[in-house]
Amino acid sequence: MKKLIFMVLGVIAFGCTEAPVKESTPTSAAFVKTRQQTSVYVTAKDTALRLSKLSDVSFKDFGQPVETQVCVFVDPSKTFQEMLGIGGAITDASAETFFKLPEDQQQKVLEAYFSADNGIGYNLIRTNINSCDFSSGSYTYVSEGDKDLKSFDIAPDKQFKLPLIKKAIEKAGREVTFYASPWSPPAWMKSNNHMLQGGKLLPEFYDSWAKYYVKFIKAYEAEGIPVWGITIQNEPMAKQTWESCIYTAEEERDFLKNHLGPVMHQSGLANKNIVMWDHNRDLIYQRASTYFNDPEVRKYAWGIGFHWYEDWSGGVPVFENVRRVQEAFPEKKMLFTEGCAESFDPTRYEAWVLGEEYGRSMIHDFNNGAVGWTDWNILLDETGGPNHVGNFCFAPMHGNTQSGELIFTNSYYYIGHFSKFIQKGAKRIIASPSRSQLISTAFLNPDGSVVVVVMNESEIKTDFFLWIDGEAAPATSLPRSIMTFVF
Repeated sequence: MKKLIFMVLGVIAFGCTEAPVKESTPTSAAFVKTRQQTSVYVTAKDTALRLSKLSDVSFKDFGQPVETQVCVFVDPSKTFQEMLGIGGAITDASAETFFKLPEDQQQKVLEAYFSADNGIGYNLIRTNINSCDFSSGSYTYVSEGDKDLKSFDIAPDKQFKLPLIKKAIEKAGREVTFYASPWSPPAWMKSNNHMLQGGKLLPEFYDSWAKYYVKFIKAYEAEGIPVWGITIQNEPMAKQTWESCIYTAEEERDFLKNHLGPVMHQSGLANKNIVMWDHNRDLIYQRASTYFNDPEVRKYAWGIGFHWYEDWSGGVPVFENVRRVQEAFPEKKMLFTEGCAESFDPTRYEAWVLGEEYGRSMIHDFNNGAVGWTDWNILLDETGGPNHVGNFCFAPMHGNTQSGELIFTNSYYYIGHFSKFIQKGAKRIIASPSRSQLISTAFLNPDGSVVVVVMNESEIKTDFFLWIDGEAAPATSLPRSIMTFVF
């Protein structure tokens, strides 16, 4: 473990954004000129490489590859969705753990996540409205039965969560996209009179609950936190042992078009983005078609949020369902809003599959149309919590609140291969590997730099060429590795 922590601190210190800055999108000729020297960063199993910078590689004339020459073909002339951001969730659990750590370790957490130069450059933050499972207990912002919300107060957030969010935004030093999601309305607004175990929002409280979002947004903005938007409900088809609330597709549709959307507009918040679904990829097309075939919903909804937990039984994630929605409703955006490795076990901090799950999902989600990607808790303690219902999970970083030690899992580095280099406003471009052991995605940044991520989940060491418009640079994909090229 000490070896792992040493490597982390070494990587964080180097500051690796070296892509050339341009004033406009480069032409094909400009690409040829600027890609001669290409920076390469690698994380690989059974090595000391953790987001480590290797020697630059150079592009040379190459022409037509033959069948024996493995290539990743990149085409910057074909652009697709524009990137919103990459980041994670600052939950009650993350914030409570953060403030239990020594101050020097707190600074390392902030630097590691939110510094673009010395960390992995997060620029997207999610948080919970009311309590969630990753809270020390259930809470809301209003008194029992206060339908008019006169008692509304975000005091529960002011001890830990709000201060950490402010520190994160300050450390980022640039625009951060911040959004929030509710896990449950107050118990007295629900059919089961409980914040846990599902239940439904009672119709007589639809307007009160819609105004609750408005109160939350205005309260956070009064604290100096610009709010990009909200999701309507975290996991609306899951009856959980923790805070949860069930909506059918029709119920969520009607709540938005008849209550939440109009209330947001009437309250001067028409510029805030509303994200629907916020659940797994499995039912995503049925939900999207139910929502977006209604013109009133299209008027209010920004797009669809989704999670990765549909493969909980060991099946293959249904990545292409994201593309089906993007194909059917191209004007609506796709945002990955949550994913984490469940079933926390402190003996598995170094399990390589933790990072690979992230790399695989991020590549496929981006290639299928996602404009952003949000990890779950940015930080958890040595138990995988705190969590008031025992749903302990992994995070990319754990803080041992007894020893003050910071533990980085390899998922931190896998995420960093994307978040450190892909800028807000980047456009996805074509990346096409010629062998199945390699998967890849690529982006054209607003400053003109190109980012190509190549991942190898196999045990096959693979020499390949990064090929663009008749030129190619040689590279080697190590077994169980991920690499990022920047030029």
